[in-house]
Amino acid sequence: MNYQTIFEGAIDQLKAEKRYRVFADLERIVGRFPHAIWRKDDVAREVVIWCSNDYLGMGQHQSVLGAMIETASGMGAGAGGTRNISGTNHPLVELEAELADLHGKEAGLVFTSGFVSNEAAISTIARLLPDCLILSDELNHASMIEGIRRSGCEKKLWRHNDTAHLEELLQAAEPGRAKLIVFESVYSMDGDVSPIKEICDLAEKYGALTYIDEVHAVGMYGPRGGGIADREGLMDRIDVIEGTLAKAFGTLGGYITATKAICDAVRSYAPGFIFTTALPPAIAAAAAASIRHLKRSSTEREMQQRQAQQVKDVLGEAGLPVMPSSTHIVPIFVGNPDLCKQASDMLLEEHGIYIQPINYPTVPRGTERLRVTPTPFHDDGLVEKLRAALVEVWERLGLPLSGPIEPAAETVDQPVARVAVPRSGG
Repeated sequence: MNYQTIFEGAIDQLKAEKRYRVFADLERIVGRFPHAIWRKDDVAREVVIWCSNDYLGMGQHQSVLGAMIETASGMGAGAGGTRNISGTNHPLVELEAELADLHGKEAGLVFTSGFVSNEAAISTIARLLPDCLILSDELNHASMIEGIRRSGCEKKLWRHNDTAHLEELLQAAEPGRAKLIVFESVYSMDGDVSPIKEICDLAEKYGALTYIDEVHAVGMYGPRGGGIADREGLMDRIDVIEGTLAKAFGTLGGYITATKAICDAVRSYAPGFIFTTALPPAIAAAAAASIRHLKRSSTEREMQQRQAQQVKDVLGEAGLPVMPSSTHIVPIFVGNPDLCKQASDMLLEEHGIYIQPINYPTVPRGTERLRVTPTPFHDDGLVEKLRAALVEVWERLGLPLSGPIEPAAETVDQPVARVAVPRSGG
């Protein structure tokens, strides 16, 4: 058997379907974010990143860098082991306490990534519940889907943000059966928000546990950056709040917060936690510094929301097909994988603007888009340059300048649309 031919064929298939991903070699510049150095074919040039998940630029904040440098100088680079074997460093213990406080929970538990935290926590919690039924929003992230799969429990998909459909599924379940409702607060490809209160109402009515993924919302919303549930005063009604340290907090890692019993059970039973080297102390200290700052300061959140709205307004007025979003996510509809990739390449190579194309399976076929994520550091001058570059690219590619549009409808028959997506930076 020619093994290499198999792998080469798999890659050729992705290229034929216009789904092959090319990574940009970038070097971010502290103090000049969102500017970065892009390297290709031994040539280096400066570009502006418009699709970073470092939503608030905290990855370059002086308090975060200071905590990382000081801790690395005093404690070294690595953690030295798993949490059970010498890896529970003091900055990590302090970080878990900060996270518990952020979400008003008894305990917190930190993982090496947001993907791992979802996969490990969901699978473990559901597996420990007797005959658990998992009810999952159809557009939940790949990490949540993997956690559900690994649990071995029965699952039911409910139509995206459709609480009437969720109630139908809850009503059909045996009254005394253990039930776990898993959903996100901000869905990162469309930028829409889940009906958290209504979901909590149904959970209480039918005796279900709630598990919310707030990775695209922590640091971004609420008076202290606890996420959408924090903004809406609902954190106390949710059993498990999961988040990431790799987006608005600007570092690395994932986590859950919940009761001491739930966190201890996951700590004690989840292979993805038990057999993984702990987060290094320097990263833990940096993450804690970022959380502490954003608990006190709303300046970054306010500036980011202003710039996100500015981008929506400016691009919409130029006739660009901005998809509706109530959050900081600004999707620009293309609807064709080849043209989406061409638009991304032209923006980078000719305008020095980096926006990664979003194609299937990250989004359903026919809804391909560019996903823009403005930060407080994308000033109005950069917004105008983005507008001009996008209009020029749109006209050259023959894409319609139709103005803001609605995305194509997605149904419960299309759960695969978000199945194979790795959480970027998670």
